[in-house]
Amino acid sequence: MVDYILIVMESLLLLRFSAGRLRPWNSFSAVVFLFCAVMATNLPAQTFTSQVSFDGSDGANPFAGLVQGIDGNLYGTTVYGGTNGYGTIFKVTPSGTLTTLYTFCSQSECTDGSEPFVGLDLATNGDLFGTTRNGGIDGTYGPGTLFKTTPGGTLTTLHEFCSLSCSDGESPLGVLVQAANGDFFGTTYSLGENGQGGTIFKISPTGTLTTLYSFCAQSGCADGGGPVAGLLEAANGNFYGTTYYGGAYGLGTVFEITPSGALTTLHSFCSPDEACADGQSPECSLIQASDGDLYGTTNEGGAGGAGTVFKITPSGTLTTIFSFCITLGCMEGSSPATGLIQATDGNFYGDDAERRHQHGWEYL
Repeated sequence: MVDYILIVMESLLLLRFSAGRLRPWNSFSAVVFLFCAVMATNLPAQTFTSQVSFDGSDGANPFAGLVQGIDGNLYGTTVYGGTNGYGTIFKVTPSGTLTTLYTFCSQSECTDGSEPFVGLDLATNGDLFGTTRNGGIDGTYGPGTLFKTTPGGTLTTLHEFCSLSCSDGESPLGVLVQAANGDFFGTTYSLGENGQGGTIFKISPTGTLTTLYSFCAQSGCADGGGPVAGLLEAANGNFYGTTYYGGAYGLGTVFEITPSGALTTLHSFCSPDEACADGQSPECSLIQASDGDLYGTTNEGGAGGAGTVFKITPSGTLTTIFSFCITLGCMEGSSPATGLIQATDGNFYGDDAERRHQHGWEYL
């Protein structure tokens, strides 16, 4: 019995944003944002081809996006399945030949990690870097790991979280990003030196981890807490991200952090003055558009109560572009738990991700 298909097609409503207006495509979506894949702008004319069907033994739940290696093949992860049931790293050729490169929990007590929840980041040397949300020091359901793998499948565990009395955080849920200086930057959802809130860290390609910031350093977690998404390295060399909760009103933030660890909270969501019209609980990474501003989504809040699309300047001025569920029946969709991409036509594309939650893909 087939468990999951590599490129899943769901009857989701694909959305296009142009000059603050939302326009639906009445067509099937190839889950472009669940997989963070690049999408052509002439979607209605696209031909859909199913490349690989997972049967569980070779992996299940390919939740994250794919990355193309320098060899032209595509690399990704499955959260579950594989020989031990705790996820895999795989390679698939453009013609659809699948190779399982690594099965997690292959080492005693799962010290190599389990359940790689997000995708891989291609390093400049051709290796692939990633995270597991569980495994490591405390066994199967431990605090998670950072790893690298060669395109041939040789895996090296670079760091096991909670190895520093948990001041280094636990549960990395966002994808890593390799910065211009060669180091990788990322986030953990929880713990840290303040006992909660999560962290921002950098790790060298050889495995030296530095915790740059621990959230909830301010009273009431006014600086934010629980970063689900990864970071964006902007053109100015600083990093930008979001937290799921915390901030002045407790329902998430947008922040900027320098490579040395100086954090600035740019916006706190769910302003009482706006009755949460600015949104709340962002889950996804930001993008920097051609105009230099940052764009993202919130999973809840907004004028319709079902999430927003927003832009924010690097200095922190936020504008809500669209609020979901403002029409009868929510025909425009709701709860955009995925990010945006800017296509070559200048417009932004995303999808209604409520179906993901209905299918049991929620992770908080």
